[in-house]
Amino acid sequence: MIRPFNLRDLRSDAGDIVRLSEEFVAEQNLKLFKKGDLMFARVGDVGCSPLVQARATISPNIIAASLKPGTLNPFFVSVFFNTPYGALQMQGAMKVVAQPTISTELIRKLKVPKQSKTFQQSIERTFVESESLLLRARASHAQAEQTLLQALGLKNWQPPEPLTYSRRASEVLAAERFDSEYFAPRVEQLLFKLSADGLTIHDVAPVRHESFDASKHLAETFDYIEISGLRSDGTATSEPTPTDEAPSRASQLVRKGDIITSTVRPIRRLSAIIAPEQDGHVCSSGFVVLNPASIAPEVLLTYLRLPVICELMDLHTSASLYPAISERDLLKLPIPIIPEKVATQIIAQVRQAHDARQHAQALLARAKRAVEVAIEEGEENALKFLAA
Repeated sequence: MIRPFNLRDLRSDAGDIVRLSEEFVAEQNLKLFKKGDLMFARVGDVGCSPLVQARATISPNIIAASLKPGTLNPFFVSVFFNTPYGALQMQGAMKVVAQPTISTELIRKLKVPKQSKTFQQSIERTFVESESLLLRARASHAQAEQTLLQALGLKNWQPPEPLTYSRRASEVLAAERFDSEYFAPRVEQLLFKLSADGLTIHDVAPVRHESFDASKHLAETFDYIEISGLRSDGTATSEPTPTDEAPSRASQLVRKGDIITSTVRPIRRLSAIIAPEQDGHVCSSGFVVLNPASIAPEVLLTYLRLPVICELMDLHTSASLYPAISERDLLKLPIPIIPEKVATQIIAQVRQAHDARQHAQALLARAKRAVEVAIEEGEENALKFLAA
């Protein structure tokens, strides 16, 4: 099932796709769409992307469109609507009540420039190559996680799941917790494995507390990282933000190699590494900024994004609407010493993933610019630009 955030940047952030069983789809009588159909986000950050899965259904906040055979290439259409020419047209068609919204009828009226079949196919080839690189990036991240799980002795771990278990009252009172999940044998065994070396997150990566004060910022804008800017591959996007419109949560500076992890809903694996070009950017106070001192940033990132570690973090959350873990509890999480050979392997795998993703982003940017050149200067120049 495709949801709006899966369409971000022409599906360059397609993580966390919900998987539905054939039985559920049949029981709910969900309509299925095929590869090449267009997906439009209905609300919020309205965007367009082609479906790249063989079959998929959509959430209520997405509008799907099927192009008539032989008319337009869906990959070309999607790229066009991600250029300023297409994006402005979509923004002009939106209705704003509580949040920007676009309707099926408005989508039907959107105009697309007429380009040759040859040019449209060249855009499709560029898009497909980008998609292949993104798949390679996700595979490299998955390999890094498997490498780390193997080193932690958790790759094929079968935790105990008894129907009942007990704890002493003194343990419960000392932990100041009364929920059964916190004292589950699987959690106890996991903590035992991870605490073998007696180290915590604080020992290997202390918190960076470098404050940002918008009232003292001299430039008109600053680059801001908020929780919605975290991607499924452990990277984060920065958005230029007017200084006089700075959110109250824009309060922390980050440095290259830092790891930022969201305190809100940690189960969603919301951690990212700060790239060299993001040195000095600002992030939300909803993040804990970690400065890897005795651990490679790539290894710490992989560790914090492991599902079992995110489950541990989730056990320490409080509140129901926005469950969040405190900085104190995050820093107390155990972490074992990672052998140098394993760390080297993980570093290489994470960097391969990031390189592949950057190449994929560059190809998408080239495809978008080529469509703009075709509109402004003609297809011949656009094809030369793509081939350069």
